[in-house]
Amino acid sequence: MVSVLLWLLIVPAVGWLVFRLGGWERGALVQLMAFTPYVAGWSLVPVVLAVVGRRWTTALVAFVVVLAYAIVVLPRARTGDSGPSRGVELHVMTSNMLIGGADPATIVRLVEDRQIDVLALQEFTPNGRRALENAGLLKLLPYSALGDEPGASGSGIYARFPISGGGDKRNGGGFRQAYGTVQPPGAAPLVFESVHTRAPVSPAENKLWQSDLKDEPKPDPGGPPRVLLGDFNATLDHRSLRALVGSGYRDAGDATGSGLVPTWPYLEHPGIPRVTIDHVLVDERIGARKLAAHRIPGSDHRALIAELIVPAA
Repeated sequence: MVSVLLWLLIVPAVGWLVFRLGGWERGALVQLMAFTPYVAGWSLVPVVLAVVGRRWTTALVAFVVVLAYAIVVLPRARTGDSGPSRGVELHVMTSNMLIGGADPATIVRLVEDRQIDVLALQEFTPNGRRALENAGLLKLLPYSALGDEPGASGSGIYARFPISGGGDKRNGGGFRQAYGTVQPPGAAPLVFESVHTRAPVSPAENKLWQSDLKDEPKPDPGGPPRVLLGDFNATLDHRSLRALVGSGYRDAGDATGSGLVPTWPYLEHPGIPRVTIDHVLVDERIGARKLAAHRIPGSDHRALIAELIVPAA
């Protein structure tokens, strides 16, 4: 009976791992893949039980499964290839405002205290814009490219330095993504885009989510380095996000050992384990030095702040 119980614990972990390694995210598996780090932790249970019960063959199989999960998940918790270490230091921040309801004073305080140079916002509404600007955001970040609108589909970018070529575009999932080129003093021009993909909550939404991730702009080796930051509604256990990163980006969290820091949910959806669906993706010509998450009252997402090293002019 004990052996049967152990195998009932091991087999689902093996199946999950096969789907994760194969990138077979379909239907409900799209959402489930986000919880892979939790399954990795749970896979330790049969190892311990098998060792205590002196079932050595079962313990060996369970250990191999744990080792495979460790190879997949644990690199996000240690510093990896963080990119160039010489250049101009730049601080960026992204925050999903939950239909404009995030506390403006907290966002403005973080911008001031952390000396943010570029701020990207999602679920950015006209009311949210007015609240931020009334809280003093424009004194710190006077330049902007805004696509605010009622509901969850607006976005915006604020910057300490002038923005050229600013605008916004609506992705296939219906969300606006603000973008613009910023040239910090002493640095080369950089293109920033506030990302918000459709959430994969149904088969139809899954297709839009995959299309949104596939259609995100790729780095252009012949053009300015690019930074995508925002709510990707995806973790690094999703093939679609890994493909985007693999097109020439690095995930700042993964590169700095903060890739398992959860960002959602922090307000709604009680009982759902927290996952890492907000990201700062930087062109491989940009270095990532630090990344930290910060709680924003009134939002179900934590804000991310990254310290970057961008190419000098």
